[in-house]
Amino acid sequence: MDQPPFRPLNMAEQAALQETIRVARPDVVWIGLSTPKQERFMAEYLPKLDVTLMFGVGAAFDFLAGKVRQAPRWMQRSGLEWLFRLCSEPRRLWKRYLKNNPLFVARIFCQFSGLKKFPMND
Repeated sequence: MDQPPFRPLNMAEQAALQETIRVARPDVVWIGLSTPKQERFMAEYLPKLDVTLMFGVGAAFDFLAGKVRQAPRWMQRSGLEWLFRLCSEPRRLWKRYLKNNPLFVARIFCQFSGLKKFPMND
């Protein structure tokens, strides 16, 4: 388990990460950073590290460790975990949800409706 600093890695840190992965030889690396940091990290480091897959799991490690409370079961089953999290951490999440959630819904609509040309630049 490794926890990168809250800044881009310097050359020595990149080399150390590459060596750690080389020695461990994992097929899969689980990334538990917040959005969009984990997506950027995976895009940058997948070609630099000798791994088959990287999975962005966001707050899953915090949930499992009991650091962050999860929504009640009925909210989870109803797809409302995001609403519970937004109400729990509004200052941190409102901008992300305002931008990403409508974009996600629009892309799903385009996919199911057959509209192929939805702008992908964020």
